[in-house]
Amino acid sequence: MKVQPLGERLLIKPIKEEKKTEGGIVLPDTAKEKPMKAEVVAVGPAVEDDSDFQVRVGDKVIFSKYAGTEIKIDDEDYIIIDKDDVLAKYEE
Repeated sequence: MKVQPLGERLLIKPIKEEKKTEGGIVLPDTAKEKPMKAEVVAVGPAVEDDSDFQVRVGDKVIFSKYAGTEIKIDDEDYIIIDKDDVLAKYEE
């Protein structure tokens, strides 16, 4: 399925990081905080036209903790967020 965000929205895929304690115990998903890092998968037309907004498809971003609407596409988790919920762009 192909999803194209509308207006000033972005479709992002959360980057899940495996958390371990110092003793090597892997924490289950329910004990972890919601990830705030993601990769941009698609952008709405208003975002593409905005030359001041420096985030494009393929960029890695940090977004507001409780932002967006979570959706599942082909058994993968995605979030649709407003461009104002993007806090920063980063590189590893």
